[in-house]
Amino acid sequence: MKRLTYWMCCAALGLVALLATTKANAATDQDKQFLTTASQANVDEIKLSELAEHKATDPAVKAFAHKMVVDHEALGRKMKPFATSWGLTAPTTMDSDHQDEWNKLNGMSGHDFDKEYMDAMVKDHDQAYDLFSKEVDETQDAKFKATVESAKSVIAAHKNMAHDLQGKL
Repeated sequence: MKRLTYWMCCAALGLVALLATTKANAATDQDKQFLTTASQANVDEIKLSELAEHKATDPAVKAFAHKMVVDHEALGRKMKPFATSWGLTAPTTMDSDHQDEWNKLNGMSGHDFDKEYMDAMVKDHDQAYDLFSKEVDETQDAKFKATVESAKSVIAAHKNMAHDLQGKL
């Protein structure tokens, strides 16, 4: 009888530990909202930067735009497993504000284009950095937190590059 009680207690403790771990790693509504917002920002950055790869005249702006496309595509791939497991569908088109910015940029050329694109990149990366910083502080999902922290360091580098390049134009 003692042996049976012992095994039942062990099983119960194991179940409690499993449930606690599962709950601690479950996505919160805030995590899902963050991922939705970050995914949209990612699409926006890629689309604007693809345009800049073709229209920018300053070689440094062109190089920056190419880096944005490559890095943001990689960030999207890192976030996709979380979106899939949480039942979220990643956006494929720009939001209306960024579509307006794309339309504006598409009508520009030369130095004016380069400056407007870099102004948009500074603004977007400042906002993204704040968004990622908040999520790193607040998420309870350890795997997601590690991914967001890694992405935050990439966003910080982009932010610094955008500010530096904007200052040179």
